[in-house]
Amino acid sequence: MPAVQLLLLACLAWEVGARTAQLRKANDRSGRCQYTFSVASPSESSCPEEGQAVSAIQDLQRDSSTQRADLESIKARLSSLEGLVHQLTSDQAAGPLETQEGLQRELDTLRRERDQLETQTRELETAYSNLLRDKSALEEEKRRLGAEKEDLARRLESSSQEVARLRRDQCPQAHSSSQDMLPGSREVSRWNLENVEFQELKSELTEVRASGRLKESPSGVPRSEEGDAGCGELVWVGEPLTLRTAETITGKYGVWMRDPQPAHPSTRETTWRIDTVGPDIRQVFEYELLSQFLRGYPSKVHVLPRPLESTGAVVYAGSLYFQAAESRTVVRYELNTETVRAEKELPGAGYHGQFPYSWGGYTDIDLAVDETGLWVIYSTEEAKGAIVLSKLNPENLELEQTWETNIRKQSVANAFIICGTLYTVSSYSSPDATVNFAYDTGTGSSKALAVPFKNRYKYSSMIDYNPLEKKLFAWDNFNMVTYDIKLSKM
Repeated sequence: MPAVQLLLLACLAWEVGARTAQLRKANDRSGRCQYTFSVASPSESSCPEEGQAVSAIQDLQRDSSTQRADLESIKARLSSLEGLVHQLTSDQAAGPLETQEGLQRELDTLRRERDQLETQTRELETAYSNLLRDKSALEEEKRRLGAEKEDLARRLESSSQEVARLRRDQCPQAHSSSQDMLPGSREVSRWNLENVEFQELKSELTEVRASGRLKESPSGVPRSEEGDAGCGELVWVGEPLTLRTAETITGKYGVWMRDPQPAHPSTRETTWRIDTVGPDIRQVFEYELLSQFLRGYPSKVHVLPRPLESTGAVVYAGSLYFQAAESRTVVRYELNTETVRAEKELPGAGYHGQFPYSWGGYTDIDLAVDETGLWVIYSTEEAKGAIVLSKLNPENLELEQTWETNIRKQSVANAFIICGTLYTVSSYSSPDATVNFAYDTGTGSSKALAVPFKNRYKYSSMIDYNPLEKKLFAWDNFNMVTYDIKLSKM
């Protein structure tokens, strides 16, 4: 019976290829011979439990249906093979070579289909593993987002409590005459800046006198008669007059100004204001009328093309001059056309906290205006922290002339220029500070002064001179104030 032997060999080969496959042969109830195959899973040790990876199981069920159809096809082929074997047993006249070739072809077909089924099974197992891995990653991401949500909620609660505390803990208003305090103005307590993500250099509580590099000279009492008109030496600074108080925490520090040479359509009444607390300072509020400024209703808001830094900006001849953030570049921004007209880098100038005033706030570069034009106050490594003073061309910002003083910049609270003379203020927080030094660019000499200067709200972050109005403009702890002054006659 060579045909039967060949069939048995084929079945044995199938069993060896399938490793764990089993072949059973038995008659059914009608007496017909049946062949039964049992194949173990190549990768699963046990059948999966209910509830695991529902979507993956549904995919497996769909593929199982496909495999079932394939198995039905194989079953049909086996039935055909069974009939062929039966024919061989009953008819020995058929040629053995032809029979072997038919069986070999059928066996090759079955092997290919087996390989395809095994490949599909491996792909399904890989897909199932990927689904489990993605599920774990999503659960981890969900836990991380939940933790971030809780952290944000805590920070929001902390910020709300800080705002409430600031509103409660306002200092009592300083004693002042009614003509010095407009209705509705108030003193605001110093804000705890440690809670804000905005770096600020802090000065020591003990004031450092700039006279460490200067020889003491007598108090600057004028030898000639005092007067208000023309140029002369500063001999008196009046009490501060409060015009407005900033509404929000961003107004802790700031700069406000008027143009001493107003250009159309601005007038000498037009006022500009910049709140300088924050990492991206671009808004410049413009008030066409003084009444708008006092009520806080801007007529226009400029958005600068690049952020500015600190409180050193000025308006002069229709342009806003400011220091670009985190750079030693001075920018000229024309207000009427809202365009940048010039930019200039100050050679070697310190910036972003290298040589600030004693109160900090990145006040390394401070622009100023007087009767003679546009100035910039700064320092360099070469000057070893001493104040450097340069006259600027207002059109192209070229340096026209430069002076190096012997006043250490970080030892004074602020500075301004009147009639070509640089004046410094001793303290930003002491109620009874002084204008303590003067540097005359005409003679290149400096002298100590003792002109009283009042920090009514105990945190002056900006002091500038307006040569048109002959007043000092200042920003003192949320409050925008002015000071009358007197100069000695030449």
